[in-house]
Amino acid sequence: MYRSLAADADARDLGVPDVLRHQADRRARLRAAGSTLAVALVVVGVAVGTQVVAPQSAPVPSPAGTLTPTASPSVSPSPSVTGGSPSPPASPTTPGRSSGTTATPPGVTGTPPPRTPTSIPDRAFFKLAAANQIGIAPEFRDLDVLPGLCGADYPSEAAIVQGRTRKVVYKLPQNPGEGYVPDGTYTHSITIYRAGRADDLLDELRRAVRDCPQQERSGGNAQVLSRQRLFADSGYGDESVLFEMRSPGQDINGDPTGVEDVRLVRAIRVGDVVTILWEQGWENTSSQRAQVDGDSRRAVAAIRAWLG
Repeated sequence: MYRSLAADADARDLGVPDVLRHQADRRARLRAAGSTLAVALVVVGVAVGTQVVAPQSAPVPSPAGTLTPTASPSVSPSPSVTGGSPSPPASPTTPGRSSGTTATPPGVTGTPPPRTPTSIPDRAFFKLAAANQIGIAPEFRDLDVLPGLCGADYPSEAAIVQGRTRKVVYKLPQNPGEGYVPDGTYTHSITIYRAGRADDLLDELRRAVRDCPQQERSGGNAQVLSRQRLFADSGYGDESVLFEMRSPGQDINGDPTGVEDVRLVRAIRVGDVVTILWEQGWENTSSQRAQVDGDSRRAVAAIRAWLG
């Protein structure tokens, strides 16, 4: 066996070392190229399979309340379709809040408050119910909208935009109509205040009534003692103030009647507008609470319809 192997080895040319190294390097380069080609084919196959399974027809929406990354840190404003000024870029949203909405505090509706008007039309004033009309049309006059209360000053008057006042004559439903002696009169006013200042008047009025429990005022032909009292009041407009002025009654000659004279005054705020009904009676009559309440509701309805 050894002789046979030696004979075969002598018959073969094993080659020089340089040739053997060249062949080994060539085989190594072929193996590396084959591995790279195999990896590339795998990557291409995965990409093609992804395109087939999930086509790029629409992006997957982001979960609600999460931020969506933008492609660029700055967004150029897009021109308006109508040819006006370019639309500003959309502001970023706060996490946990949907885009384009503003958080609303609990208990507050999303309806924006009414704008502050600048003028008062006739339609802003209420109309008497048919049963209260006596055939005398309301007359617009320059009148005091509130009674004097121990010389109280109302700083909020400096915030007035516009005001109108009228005198309203009415009768009670149970009494005859046109041609009958009236049962009462109102000094009815509507005043517009600068934004956020109307509630100042109601605060000042409450304080004035509390600080003036009684005072001397004119009554007929003599001075009488008037007593003021503030009532709890709600259900009219955004807020309201109701108080009475009570004094001994007098006839046209100034003699005591033995019956107290009661006047009711109600101020109601609707947004930046205040309306006041000051009931002043007619020839020794006193204010009827049910009548004042009903006309107060009509006054609020007319103002809300005007403000829209």
